[in-house]
Amino acid sequence: MIDRVTIDRILDAAQIVDVVSEFVTLKRAGANYKGLCPFHDDRTPSFIVSPAKGLCKCFACGKGGNAVHFIMAHEQLSYPDALRYLAKKYHIEIKEEEQTDEQKQAQSERESMFVVNEWARSYFQQQLNDTEDGRAIGMAYFRSRGFRDDIIQKFQLGFCPSKRNACSKEALSKGYNEEYLLSTGLCYKRDNGELQDRFSGRVIFPIHTLSGKTVGFGGRVLDAATKGVNIKYQNSPESAIYNKRRELYGLFQAKQAIVKNDLCYLVEGYTDVISMHQAGVENVVSSSGTALTTEQIRMIHRFTDNITVLYDGDAAGIKASERGIDMLLAEGMNVKLLLLPDGEDPDSFARKHNATEYQSYLRDNQVDFIRFKTNLLLEDAQGDPIKLSRLVNNIVQSIAVIPDEITRSVYTRETASMLSMDEKLLASGVSKQIHILKEEKKKQQANEQARMKRKAEDNATANSRTGMGLPSYYMQDSAVPPAPESAPWIPPTQEYTVTSEEEAIPPSAPLDFDTQNIPHEVAEEGTTGPTVPNTLNEDIKAERPSADVQGMNYVPQKDADQMMFYQKELLLIQVLVRYGECILCNMVDDEGNEKTFTVLEFVDFMLKQDKLEFRLPLHTQILNEGLAHLHENGFKAERFFVNHPNSNISNLAFSLSLDKEQLSKYHSKNQKIQSDEERLMELVPHLLTDLKLAIIQEELRQILQEMRSPSILTNKEKYMDLMKRFKDAKEVESDLAHKCGDRVVTR
Repeated sequence: MIDRVTIDRILDAAQIVDVVSEFVTLKRAGANYKGLCPFHDDRTPSFIVSPAKGLCKCFACGKGGNAVHFIMAHEQLSYPDALRYLAKKYHIEIKEEEQTDEQKQAQSERESMFVVNEWARSYFQQQLNDTEDGRAIGMAYFRSRGFRDDIIQKFQLGFCPSKRNACSKEALSKGYNEEYLLSTGLCYKRDNGELQDRFSGRVIFPIHTLSGKTVGFGGRVLDAATKGVNIKYQNSPESAIYNKRRELYGLFQAKQAIVKNDLCYLVEGYTDVISMHQAGVENVVSSSGTALTTEQIRMIHRFTDNITVLYDGDAAGIKASERGIDMLLAEGMNVKLLLLPDGEDPDSFARKHNATEYQSYLRDNQVDFIRFKTNLLLEDAQGDPIKLSRLVNNIVQSIAVIPDEITRSVYTRETASMLSMDEKLLASGVSKQIHILKEEKKKQQANEQARMKRKAEDNATANSRTGMGLPSYYMQDSAVPPAPESAPWIPPTQEYTVTSEEEAIPPSAPLDFDTQNIPHEVAEEGTTGPTVPNTLNEDIKAERPSADVQGMNYVPQKDADQMMFYQKELLLIQVLVRYGECILCNMVDDEGNEKTFTVLEFVDFMLKQDKLEFRLPLHTQILNEGLAHLHENGFKAERFFVNHPNSNISNLAFSLSLDKEQLSKYHSKNQKIQSDEERLMELVPHLLTDLKLAIIQEELRQILQEMRSPSILTNKEKYMDLMKRFKDAKEVESDLAHKCGDRVVTR
């Protein structure tokens, strides 16, 4: 793992204009730079780069962040890999945190396998381009497929000599270990112990990771040798670095085009991908002849929601691939299908048409999956009631796997119209299928938990026999140890994936603080920050009404960002991001000790006093991480959050940090405009009170709604309990409203 000191060095060295200008043509616009956004089809420059802030942002599509986030988005790299990319650019030595001996050995083995694969890729390329057999056999094959030199180079295509041990012999002579030739699958041992090349006499298609490393190879036997051969293609076996379920051929070359076009084409083979690139269609990947997997779908889903599946003009092949389509739908993808003319595949069709014709055909012949599938199956049913019933059930099963309720409803309506049947009947079938799927999922989860529990019990028994007691968490349903209560933040080491909680956070524009009803006097500054007099301490404590703002059990967690208190909560987050480390005041804590409070600590203290917490998980994460790193040397909240590896946190912090000097509107005729930082002692308590008032008003609204429920109206005891809670909450509202200037929402 990369240590914090090295990360800071990289962030300090990475100049945002320097980094972005490698990929975007920038023109100066005042203090900033402007260019066409690389993340969407931008016709007028909307991508702004601020060298002063070290940030960039597109004001059309919303993408942006610091130099690391730009590289992550543009090159589709994980956070650690983006840091390594910038470290290499600025010649900064990466210092990794110390690993255990086992971790070092595993890492060393993986790196050795990558080194061997990189050598093999270079060897195969050299054999193709610089040897007589390579040019006469391998290159002749690629030429027969119509591949240009630039395309052959782009995909790093190669050729393995026909001699059975040519590759292994060359590798050993170069000092490469036989162990890694075997573990990568480049070679295998015969019964007599001799090494033999796996891909001898084949043209080579290297398989790359998302970041461009060679993890495996596909080898095709040449046309002259295919007679009587059932398997034309041979792939590397699975290894510590290659898992075919997780790899997509061509994704490394296609990732930027997929993001830019917001669409991915899915084809079957290597040559399909290459031919489409040559025809100018670069946003295309292949599952390499294997059945589509959930892992592969999620890889594509990282870059786009939209996928078009290209099939040969063979209906049998389409029907065989229905499971893959249902998997795409289950992952929330928008799926379209494209059927090529009879007898054609993407490769052959590309060779018969120029780039313009090919792209036009792709654009004009995509069909929504439900329409395609319904038409195909209707044709097969041909008026047979039994077949028609099976058709309906087949389509119902596909619609039922779609996770979004609105999308399901739209597809149900369209299908009912196409089949001329009652929509309610079809919707009922979809509901039943959803119930079946849920029950199956519950059974699978129960079986998995039982399996894990049995495994944990077996481990515990085995260890107890040897006197090695296991920790208690191995006896729980999950065999995963609990996280420590207070773990330091470490940048993620695996590819970053946005959680559903994070996706629920909408992008936020800069917000103006509500400065009405704030007193004109500014607290005097001391050496460590303004000291709050005892009267102010009492006033703050008086804001904790007897009914408390604590029991907000009627305020729902779901859709919190749509409620009135969300903006108030966001204003507090804005203060934490901008001024979290600033000393706010000295105050007596609950134990009677005088303590210096920063903005982060003060907000946390006041929320805990009322047993409150932020309603949005991302806001809670910002507060908790700020507190965890507050006392680190040189900690600045704005820098920390803007440079956070979680893109949702960094984008939110970026938005909240804009135009800092323009937010404070309060001033008098004889007084200069004061910054928010100078007014924190007034601003923060005011925002906290405002938030409490907004929450209690939402609580009152929810209670009133609950009291109108028929089940409550007929239950005297519950109704009286709600009445008491409403009365207590009204008293709290009145007190808080008085502190906010008697701003009460009438009902």
